This record gives sequence, structure tokens and C-alpha cells, in this order.
Amino acid sequence: MRSMAEESGSLPQWEVLRRELHADCRVFSVFRHTCRHPVRGSEADFFVMRSSPWVNVIALTPERQMVLVRQYRFGTERFSLEIPGGMADGAENPVEAGVRELREETGYAGSRAREIGAVHPNPAIQSNVCHLILVEGVRLEAELSWDGHEELETVLMDVDDVLALARGGGITHALVLDALFFFLPYWEELKNRGE
Repeated sequence: MRSMAEESGSLPQWEVLRRELHADCRVFSVFRHTCRHPVRGSEADFFVMRSSPWVNVIALTPERQMVLVRQYRFGTERFSLEIPGGMADGAENPVEAGVRELREETGYAGSRAREIGAVHPNPAIQSNVCHLILVEGVRLEAELSWDGHEELETVLMDVDDVLALARGGGITHALVLDALFFFLPYWEELKNRGE
């Protein structure tokens, strides 16, 4: 079922005439889509990035601290404070991928994992989905298993401090902010129950 945001109303949908690979960039591919407007008849090329589904993981310790990672990001040429995440491998479902990424990047693993939301990272140019995973009761119990170019620092913070940092501009990764948005109602309910 399509959401209200996905409905076109009275807008006509562009017709895709051709799709061709423009560039293969290791973690994503760029495709050139030649499209025609169904009413005006005009044609134009649009470039779309395709990659595997992504996962971002909110991991909570029994003490209600959130597991974060700090890493250097080449796009911004700065360090970024984020939640663990990465790409799903092959036929992995999002929850499996999230649990794996959390374990590989931080060594933490938990007993309860579930998907709490999903977003399109940038539908103007990307076709993939980022799944937002919540893992509770996590403990440090595994060896790190970083990719060849990864180097991460694990940071534990109280959840309310993470939320305050995000509101104050200390967390700027849009997909992390999305995950916190989906997580907030759950966190409020947990606090109201006194857990």
C-alpha cells in the first residue's frame, strides 16, 4: 500500500525509456535513465544511484546507554558521530544485517532486535532503502571485524544525552537523525513505564 506522500495526485508519472549503466563505483552503481514526460513529451536524462539496502542500528545496553561510533567520513572530510550501520549482504533480511553490522563494527550483540522504520535516503538520486533497526539488551561480547577501510571508535552515551546532542547539532548524519526520530516514541514509552 502506498503512503499519502507517495501518491501523485494529479501529477503525471514520467516514463522510463532506457536504463543504462553509467558508472560502477564499488558500493553503488550509477545508472542513466532516459525519461519522457507523458504530457509535454519532453525527454531528459536523469542519474540514479543503486546500491544494496542499508541498515542503521540503535543499540541499547541494559543500562539504557546507546552504542555510537565515531568515524572519519570522506564526503565531509570530518569525523562523524553516528549509530552503527552498513549495507545488507546478499539475501540478508534487514534485522539480520543490522545485528551483523552492530557486531562487526562495535563487538556488541543483543537479545531483542526488530525493525522500527525505513526511509529512502535521497529519492531524488538514490533507489535504495535504509532500514532502521532497534537492538536491546546489548553487551560487548565479540571481536571487531572491520572492513578494510573502516576505523571506528565506539562511544556509549545515555539516550537523553544523545537526543540533546542531536537537537543541538552535534549529530549531523541525516540517516542517524531519521533513526532517532523513529526511536523517540519508543524511548518515551519506556521512560513512562519507568524501565
